[in-house]
Amino acid sequence: MAFELLTPVEMAEADRLAIAAGPAAGIDLMRRAGGAVADCVMSRFPAATVVHVLCGPGNNGGDGYVAARVLSKRGLSVRLYAAGTPRTGGDAALAAAEWPGAVEPLAAFQPAAGAVIVDALFGAGLTRPLAGETMAAIERTRACGAPVVAVDLPSGVSGDSGAILGGAFAAAVTVTFARKKPGHLLQPGRALCGEVVVADIGISADAIAATGARCLQNDPVWWLALFPSPANDAHKYSRGHVGVFSGCIAATGAARLSAMAAARAGAGAVTVLSPAAALAANAAHLTSIILRRNDTFEDTLGFLAARKPEVLVYGPGLGPEPEVGRFAIDLMSNADGRFGALVIDADGITSLAQQRQLFFDAAGRVRAPTLVLTPHHGEFGRLFPDIAADAALSKVERARAAATRANATVIYKGPDTVIASPDGRAAINANGTPLLATAGSGDVLTGIVAALIAQAMPPFEAACAAVWLHAEAAQRFGPGLIAEDLPFALRAVLSELVSRQ
Repeated sequence: MAFELLTPVEMAEADRLAIAAGPAAGIDLMRRAGGAVADCVMSRFPAATVVHVLCGPGNNGGDGYVAARVLSKRGLSVRLYAAGTPRTGGDAALAAAEWPGAVEPLAAFQPAAGAVIVDALFGAGLTRPLAGETMAAIERTRACGAPVVAVDLPSGVSGDSGAILGGAFAAAVTVTFARKKPGHLLQPGRALCGEVVVADIGISADAIAATGARCLQNDPVWWLALFPSPANDAHKYSRGHVGVFSGCIAATGAARLSAMAAARAGAGAVTVLSPAAALAANAAHLTSIILRRNDTFEDTLGFLAARKPEVLVYGPGLGPEPEVGRFAIDLMSNADGRFGALVIDADGITSLAQQRQLFFDAAGRVRAPTLVLTPHHGEFGRLFPDIAADAALSKVERARAAATRANATVIYKGPDTVIASPDGRAAINANGTPLLATAGSGDVLTGIVAALIAQAMPPFEAACAAVWLHAEAAQRFGPGLIAEDLPFALRAVLSELVSRQ
């Protein structure tokens, strides 16, 4: 399975390149696409009494005309409804001319129990809100409860952003072609796609590569070769050392969650840097984690000189006050090879939002540490308010813009977490789970990211791996999950990954 995600523009370019390379013409690709839709209808809904095929005027509708013809030829009762007429001479017009049955106006569409609906109205390239008879067709479909097979994407879902444009069909199955689109994975569109089937219609991997697509579905297949595995002669410091800054006595738990996650994810040594007043609280809960007093910036410099950690975790439980952000900026400005990477989460992000330009300047320094930011939606909006407010941008585009501005790998968290690198690469996570909507789960993610970078995994791939591991561990643990369970739940997932290398 290939994991590139193609925007509608990139998909159109892949189509063009495939047709130009031959031998298949556009109508050949359309016939294959419509045939794949028909196959899906017959395999998923063998008891259907009638199939209603709704066709738009473009190529998505052309796929519908083909599907209708194939289904009718195979003996199913098919009724076809059209919203507009295909452009004369286009592939959709050729497909429409091959349909031997009646064409009814979309206004006449009245689904009934036992029917299956094929939504071939607009697909991934839609850019305007739905209205009129299309919205009425959606309402009638919802009212009758008939299952929908969507062609490419449910009509009304943006292929770029997953946004709902006025309204949208809710599909039981979506059949797309060559590769998924961002709209299949980004919410809220993701929730309307149902099962997503990717059909091979003869567009080569070379044609897809030539589009320059730089967004992927997050999956171990493409980062597993970079996943760390201890060498036979490894010792604890060769496996990477992570330092985690702790909050005050009333807010120490977040740092311990990050520290335990870093240890479970393979860091050979993890040190919690604790204010003196919180040492006893931290010591009461830590065994394998090293504990060190840390009250001042000079204390931190002393730790860096003595222990030379690869990665620092900054933010969980530290508080949102401006001085927390100033400490992070000083740390970045004085890194100069004392440590390799800084992972900033939670309060660290909120405090930096109060002095964002100083932060961005520090992050852009020539000798600045590698930086990873892990904001949820609210934190993202505080640190990047103009980017967050730009409704024209998809979540992928927002994450990319933020990564460029902050010179950081950005993990834009949520049910559709997006990971973006300052070099333009991006990935959308597909195994997210609402089980992670629990206090402290983000602190665990931060620790996993830090551990993987400490073991020399590149930052973007480490961030992608951490997001996937985090969600996979939660899914396998199941209901009742709290953040403290996640580091322990990692063990089985890590064992499986290492066995696949």
